[in-house]
Amino acid sequence: MLLSLTVICIVAGALLAGVNLLTEEPIALARKIKLENAIKEVTPEFDNSPSAEFTKVALPSGDSLTIYPAIKNGVPVGAAVESFSMNGFSGEIRILVGFDADGKIINYEILKHAETPGLGSKMKEWFKTEKNQQSILGKSLAGGGLRVSKDGGEVDAITASTITSRAFLEAVNQAYSAYTGTDATTGATMPDGQTGATDQQTDGESGATEQVEEEITITEEGGKR
Repeated sequence: MLLSLTVICIVAGALLAGVNLLTEEPIALARKIKLENAIKEVTPEFDNSPSAEFTKVALPSGDSLTIYPAIKNGVPVGAAVESFSMNGFSGEIRILVGFDADGKIINYEILKHAETPGLGSKMKEWFKTEKNQQSILGKSLAGGGLRVSKDGGEVDAITASTITSRAFLEAVNQAYSAYTGTDATTGATMPDGQTGATDQQTDGESGATEQVEEEITITEEGGKR
C-alpha cells in the first residue's frame, strides 16, 4: 500500500509539474497583453512597451508603486501608475491611473477590489461620469489632492459609499505624487528616498503584474457609510 501511494504521488507530481511548464508561458503572455491593454486605456498613444520599461517608486511605508512610461517618437507623453489603498470598506483597492505629460488625469482602470456590488463597486464608472462633480478626468492635482465634498473637496462621493470614495481618491493622489515627485496634498517636493525610482525592469514578460487580473470578491456589507 505504501509503495502504491508513493508511486501515485510521484506520478501526480510529475503531471502537475508538466502542466505548469506547458501553461506558464501562455499565462505570462496573457497577463502581459492584459496589462498593455489596460495601459492603452488610460494613457496617450505610445509606441514603446510600457510594461517592459516600468520603474518602481518607493513609498514612506516601505511599499512601492509601479510607473509605466508612455513614450511616442522618443518623447514622454504620459504614464500609467499602478496605485493602491488599503482603506477601502472591504480592504485593498488597486487601480491604474493614467496621466498626460502635464500631470492631468486621462483615465483610470480598477484592477482589484472587494467592495460591495452596487455600492462601492460603482467606482469603476462613477469617477468617469460627467455628472455634478463626479468625474476626475482632466483634473490636475498641481493645486492639491482630490478629496470628497464631505471633506471639503470638490469630488462627489459614491452614494452611500464615502469610505470607498476616500480610499479611491487616496490611491489617485498617491499615484500623482509618485508620477510627479510632489506631494499631492501640499505640492511640496517629496524626499528623494520616497519618490526615486528604486528598480527598473527590462524583461517584458516579468513586467506583467498579477494585479492586472481583476479579482473582485463579493462581500457582505452592513451599516450606512
